[in-house]
Amino acid sequence: MLGGMTELDPEDQKIITLARSARARNGVAEGAAVRDETGRTYVAGTVELASLRLSAVQTAVAMAVASGAKGLEAAAVVSAGQEPAAQDLAAVRDLGGAGTPLLLAGPDGALRTRVEA
Repeated sequence: MLGGMTELDPEDQKIITLARSARARNGVAEGAAVRDETGRTYVAGTVELASLRLSAVQTAVAMAVASGAKGLEAAAVVSAGQEPAAQDLAAVRDLGGAGTPLLLAGPDGALRTRVEA
């Protein structure tokens, strides 16, 4: 049990699964997925170019904004990290507002923590 939750909402499990798939498929350090205010999902991996570096969450949020999203319901990141990065929380908060959940799962897809941005 994590934070009083015994089981994830199916929609939250979906974005974790999508984030995990993006990480594995692209062979990147992190995969992320966000769900906008209409229920659409955006999936991304870490971007590491010489001229551009974005976390997976930042990339997914940017994709949502570029597609016309006006808000976020939730975000998920699959990472070997133990805590969500500050810049990821900031990106989720920028589009979703304070209190938008960011779910951090390990590479196995198991939820490690849920933080409100």
